[in-house]
Amino acid sequence: MMAAVVAGMTLAGCSGSSSDAERRNLDRFTAEQIYKRGEYELENSRKPEDAVFYFSEVERLYPYSEWAKRALIMQAYSNHRAKNYEEARGAAQRFIDTYPGDEDAAYAQYLLALSYYDQIDEVGRDQGLTFQALSSLRTVIEEYPDSEYARSAILKFDLAFDHLAAKEMEIGRYYLKRGHYAASINRFRVVVEEFQTTTQTPEALLRLVEAYLALGLNDEAQTAGAILGHNFQSSPFYDDAYRQLRGRGLSPEASGDSWLTNVYRQMIQGRWL
Repeated sequence: MMAAVVAGMTLAGCSGSSSDAERRNLDRFTAEQIYKRGEYELENSRKPEDAVFYFSEVERLYPYSEWAKRALIMQAYSNHRAKNYEEARGAAQRFIDTYPGDEDAAYAQYLLALSYYDQIDEVGRDQGLTFQALSSLRTVIEEYPDSEYARSAILKFDLAFDHLAAKEMEIGRYYLKRGHYAASINRFRVVVEEFQTTTQTPEALLRLVEAYLALGLNDEAQTAGAILGHNFQSSPFYDDAYRQLRGRGLSPEASGDSWLTNVYRQMIQGRWL
């Protein structure tokens, strides 16, 4: 980092912020000098956008140099630091397209995924970015499984996946509270069938018990309780479901022939959860 500071002082004439005049005369400096000024700004400035400028200039003035390649990945990183997520994605994608076999391609793909992941908002917001994050994280996991970023991508993938399940739960609870039982069941079913490895599954099964009991569909309610008891017996959601079933003179056991019965059979055979 000392080299970056020295280079920054040489380029700017001091260790402070760059001037407009300096920015207009960058073509007098080498690619390495401009790049290291970008490093200096990234380390010392409170505005990562200052670093973005210098890394962009390296790419513009010396487009076919090794420094331009390094500057491009740093553009992606600096833009991400500045929360300029679209710009970060653009730089990362350009790196992947231009240098697909480079050792930093895995990092570029990871930055691209992060640019979506870090924009995932509260559960109630639109989930389009969550799907984009999942797709990009999957690319890191599948195309760069041995990279240092794969493990982090797996953890973030699981969290994003749970986020989607939480959205289904939020809508399902909304319908359930208003007595729209069929609509709520459809949402909880999605969680049980498509997001069964998430933390939302125990509550989804409890809510299925509640919705089916409200409709008088006791077989389905008992089967949902049986699945909940088999997989999450220590969960407070199971305690609640058990009390509700026992209050109707029912027990948590597979009964009847429904989509939940199929889930129960699959679970017993080891192909679910």
